[in-house]
Amino acid sequence: MMDFAVLILAFFFTFLLFRGTGLDYIITAHSIIFINLLLGVNIFFFWLFRTYSGIIRHSSYIDAVKLLFSQMAVLIVFLVLNFLFEVLYGTKAFLNTALFMNMVLSFCGLFLYRVIVKQTFEHYFQEKSDVKLIRTVIYGTDANAMSIANALKIETPSRFKIVGFVDRNSQNSSKRMLDLPILVLKKKLPTLMRSVGAEGVIIADKSLSKEERLIIVDQCLEFNYKVYILPVITDWEDQKEISQKVKNLQIEDLLERKAIVLDNKSISKQLKDKTVLITGAAGSIGSEIVRQVLGFNPKRIIILDQAETPLHHLSLETQNSTSSAEIRNVVADIRNKEALTNVFKLYKPHVVFHAAAYKHVPLMEENPAQAILTNIGGTKNLSDLACEYNVVKFVMVSTDKAVNPSNVMGASKRIAEKYVQSLQLKSRKENNTKATKFITTRFGNVLGSNGSVVPLFSKQIADGGPITITHPDIIRYFMTIPEACQLVLEAGAMGNGGEIYIFDMGKPVKIIDLARKMIKLAGFIPEKDIKIKIVGLRPGEKLYEELLNDTSKTIPTYHEKIMIAEEIQDEYENLHTDIEDLIGIANCYENDDIVAKMKKIVPEFKSMNSAYEVLDK
Repeated sequence: MMDFAVLILAFFFTFLLFRGTGLDYIITAHSIIFINLLLGVNIFFFWLFRTYSGIIRHSSYIDAVKLLFSQMAVLIVFLVLNFLFEVLYGTKAFLNTALFMNMVLSFCGLFLYRVIVKQTFEHYFQEKSDVKLIRTVIYGTDANAMSIANALKIETPSRFKIVGFVDRNSQNSSKRMLDLPILVLKKKLPTLMRSVGAEGVIIADKSLSKEERLIIVDQCLEFNYKVYILPVITDWEDQKEISQKVKNLQIEDLLERKAIVLDNKSISKQLKDKTVLITGAAGSIGSEIVRQVLGFNPKRIIILDQAETPLHHLSLETQNSTSSAEIRNVVADIRNKEALTNVFKLYKPHVVFHAAAYKHVPLMEENPAQAILTNIGGTKNLSDLACEYNVVKFVMVSTDKAVNPSNVMGASKRIAEKYVQSLQLKSRKENNTKATKFITTRFGNVLGSNGSVVPLFSKQIADGGPITITHPDIIRYFMTIPEACQLVLEAGAMGNGGEIYIFDMGKPVKIIDLARKMIKLAGFIPEKDIKIKIVGLRPGEKLYEELLNDTSKTIPTYHEKIMIAEEIQDEYENLHTDIEDLIGIANCYENDDIVAKMKKIVPEFKSMNSAYEVLDK
């Protein structure tokens, strides 16, 4: 109806305009028929091009194009009719110039009222909103940046007020985009943001390297500016979805590395149509291994854990998987060999991923018997059964704390590593070509895993602080959970048995710097809004972790992020006897005796900040 009203106004305005010049718009005597025909043909082309179907407040250039096409179609139809009328009756039915002017006015009126409604709607809601919008610049001037800006403009409720685009190439200083200035990056970004009163930046430039992005983030966080990122946009039409993807920068984003390229063919060959057993499957590492293994279409997955509730949650999640794999949930403790024997006898797994372990350093320092019975005894049970039931590959998830261990947990994992290596050495000496291939993967801290510092710091920030750090100089290597598990699968596929694979963990991160960045990312100021409290090193804790023993060397593999550590291997017989003795001592729960025996098995085990330091003298 609104479009129809505009048509009538445009017609009368044209009629009066030409009448004032002494010319007749309508020459034929059948003026009523002409007017009805003109309006009818317009309505027909409105229907054909569906010009009326767009929501006015979301109008775009597509709506303008539809209006233009409809009016051009009307003009062409009537020019043809006027020509035929002149041929048949020797005179024109109407003035062509007047018709052209009528179409121009109709188009302008139809287009203009859409613009007015759209702008009024946007400004009305911006003015009426009680929420203070974050003044933000968009870093980038390409189509990606434009799409983000458009999406954020129509976002409801609004979060951002876009005040400009940042151009790092200094090519568009005199230009504007979406009627917003293009800011040339001649100095550091915070200086530019301060000049326009911006409080945050949305990084939308896809061409930025990781290093360039980190520089921008560090500069902004230094001056307490907010930083937002979003994934690369592929769905250009769904602008609502685009705006929802604009999110606060997470600490994981600061450790972003090049995407890991997997040898999917090799991994698929190992896992497709096979039975795979995953221990510790309900844990942060184990559950991600389950998710990734499902993608390679195994015949059956046995997810085993002693923690009932987390296993139940994982079971519910896997029910929604599109994989055709048969999934079996087993509640069992790896320390119970009879329960494990039943699992191996029933399912006969081809591949085992062993991620079950106790991993918290302070707890294992207080309870060394539990570290022995689970990390060593449990690993021994699984690896012995793997040999007995002809498992093809056994992949053990270890830790960098096993290198030159300074605590009970790390030493227990090193002994477990030694044991599976000794089994491999034993099978080689016996020339058993069909023996299980034992592979160990060793990496550092995993971001977001259960008990890692990131969830702890997030909770402490949410509680208003303080953030507790054990030492101002402590550093750690970090990797995301998906990265770690991808490399575990890759190492498992490439391993021929006996290797200890270590992963490229990137650059080490100073924990106090990590804490400060997390505080700033949460929108607070370190030491002012959130305090950082130094509480002292925990028992068994090092200032830095290592990935290699002092006597070890590394061998590169075809994957740039995976190397092989050459460790001295122990004879099975002697090590087997020592481990049996250690498990026997652990069952007596005499802590000093347990740790003393561990130090004999692992001579490089030197306790730090621990009650067991006296055993090293």
